[in-house]
Amino acid sequence: MSDSVQDQYEAYPYPSRDPRDEHKRLITGSPSNLDELNHYLFAGRRDFAKPFRALVAGGGTGDATIMLAQQLADRCPEGEVVYLDLSTASRAVAEARAAERGLSNITFHSGSLLDLPEMGLEAFDYIDCCGVLHHLKQPEDGLDALKTVLKQDGGMGLMVYATHGRTGLYPTQDMLRALGNDLPLETRIEQVRRLLEALPPTNWLRRNPFLGDHKRSDAELVDLLLHSQDRAYSVEEVGEFVASAGLNLVSFIEPARYRPESYLKDPKLLTQLRDKSDLGRAGFAEKLAGNIKTHVFYVSRKDDCQAQPEPHGAAIPFLCRLENHVLAASLRKNPVLSVTFDGLPLRFNLPRLAAAMVERIDGKTTVAEIYASLAELDPHLERATFDQQFAQTYEVLNGVNHLLLRA
Repeated sequence: MSDSVQDQYEAYPYPSRDPRDEHKRLITGSPSNLDELNHYLFAGRRDFAKPFRALVAGGGTGDATIMLAQQLADRCPEGEVVYLDLSTASRAVAEARAAERGLSNITFHSGSLLDLPEMGLEAFDYIDCCGVLHHLKQPEDGLDALKTVLKQDGGMGLMVYATHGRTGLYPTQDMLRALGNDLPLETRIEQVRRLLEALPPTNWLRRNPFLGDHKRSDAELVDLLLHSQDRAYSVEEVGEFVASAGLNLVSFIEPARYRPESYLKDPKLLTQLRDKSDLGRAGFAEKLAGNIKTHVFYVSRKDDCQAQPEPHGAAIPFLCRLENHVLAASLRKNPVLSVTFDGLPLRFNLPRLAAAMVERIDGKTTVAEIYASLAELDPHLERATFDQQFAQTYEVLNGVNHLLLRA
């Protein structure tokens, strides 16, 4: 990573965070939620009572570090998080946030992820690297460096910028460089504000409602509009990027965003996509939606890319961020799930048994036990019918990241 990038994050630690806010809330998200990474990378079988080592490469002001460390402190007595970042100013914010929470399971390092092969760190079960690789001169070198410290059965949660949801951004970056790339950052920030005010209504950045980070703080404005090294990836390019490191792309998050049928209802058009690869279908969905501005995805070293648990038998389904009885009551009234992805409302139909199934998803009951419970009420309920409807329910709820499985 270049000196100019390091200087940027020293001057404007990113994202902007106040350590005192740790008393109010824990910032969570994807990737790196323990239940989520267990589902996608360990087939729901990871026992967090056993030692678990996580690396946050490019930890910034600490969002992923604090989320992982707090969850491990609550569930994994021998869990450890290693933080690595070039910016000492960002590290200071992350350390202050950890201190506010009293977290003692974090080891802090300053440096570049490109130096990981020579740092002498033990291998990691899991690596989080979000918003970093796309700022490297050679992102492939960064991914290769991460792979050298990943255990053979481990996995990573990554985030890179997405091409289509950032429409209008890169021409604006070019304009700002033309206005004076060598001026002090404070002067360039003022130029950004003046240019944004002057953008005509036909300008693609002004017409793009999905890019609003620059409105929150100077740190977000600098990161979005004044970055000296910044590239975006299409779905197909993500696939090539991951394959170049000999890794396997397990899943994008949220899965439903990368399914053409989430947006397209014309059966004739969908039939034409039936024989495309998963990556080809995901690329079609990205172009169709137009509003995906970052790609969040899990990758694995395993040769077998099907790391996810199957939604049947001994698998234990559990809901994320939803209460089963509340969702079940809603589905009884109307078996449709409504969600909004970056301003785009979507509706997903659920099968007849969905409400009864959801009511029994308590994080303890297996899929087989849910069937047995429903079969007691309806002796004519065939297992094949149940399996089909549970698979449909799982596809919808997992697709929007509300339903995961564990062994």
